[in-house]
Amino acid sequence: MKKLFVLFAGVLLSANLSAVRADDKKPFMTQKFPAASIKSVEASTSGGSLTVTGDAGSEATVEVYVSRDKWSDEQIKQTFEENYTVDIKVNGGKLIAEVKSKKIFNWNTQGLSISLKISVPKQVNSNLETSGGSISISDLSGTQDFKTSGGSLKAENLSGKITGRTSGGSITAANLDDNIDLSTSGGSITAKNCNGNIKLKTSGGSLRLDNLSGDIDAGTSGGGITANSIKGSLKAGTSGGSVKLDGIEGSVDAKTSGGGMNVKMVSVSDNVKLSVSGGSLNLTLPAGKGYNLNMKASDNVETSGLKDFRGNVAARSLDGTVSNGGPEISANAARIKLAFE
Repeated sequence: MKKLFVLFAGVLLSANLSAVRADDKKPFMTQKFPAASIKSVEASTSGGSLTVTGDAGSEATVEVYVSRDKWSDEQIKQTFEENYTVDIKVNGGKLIAEVKSKKIFNWNTQGLSISLKISVPKQVNSNLETSGGSISISDLSGTQDFKTSGGSLKAENLSGKITGRTSGGSITAANLDDNIDLSTSGGSITAKNCNGNIKLKTSGGSLRLDNLSGDIDAGTSGGGITANSIKGSLKAGTSGGSVKLDGIEGSVDAKTSGGGMNVKMVSVSDNVKLSVSGGSLNLTLPAGKGYNLNMKASDNVETSGLKDFRGNVAARSLDGTVSNGGPEISANAARIKLAFE
């Protein structure tokens, strides 16, 4: 017979809560389940953070942390019981952990920070949501969907379909693999050691990309872009900052409307398209290779190391082939410096 675990704030919950201190270092309550029974996890809370890790041994655990600055344990306990319910259970292989308010109340006098820390097996899908805190998710393989309206996202050591959203914080991603889609409306994004189809978008911060491979689409409306050691296809754009791309292998489509651009290609396997509105472009290409060049500048075009070129050279344009031709290298900017190394 399957066991169903449901806990509500009340007499039973009061007994559990009285044995522990109400802070963010010791759990307010803990529930454990056989790990083999867990195939997915669904968790939600308001006013606190969510942490999910795929490091469970024989037991999956759910820890609930409740806190409020300058409040006594008794005040927190009483407020929790009067205004919140906790529902923790396993149903059909799904671990459900939900914290809900019983009614609409005044957060200033009745609101608490209620966070969940969950440990499950590695092969687990997740659906996580919080409206008032950060989300940290790690060491999982499967479909991961997580979102917050008021905090940061941290995703590490994940593989599968990964979708993360935040309206009010930064995103940190490391060691992700497969299908990655992360976005924020109010912070920066840092991604490193990721592979696959990668989409990274922010409306209010910078982008920093390190050691990524695959098909990469990275964009921001309010900051700069820095990328190092990128392999594959990179599409990058910003409306409010500079772009610096170093150690790029593959193809690039990059543009900025609010700063300069520096691009250093290690190898070029497909077309390179660069656009800079109102700033300068420094582009370095591997020497001894063939290219089709199309460079246009409103001010001037400078080159160094250009050899075996056939075409038209003017003060503000460069159009022709290097060696026997190859990938299309097109660029437009106020000033262009093109070097071959």
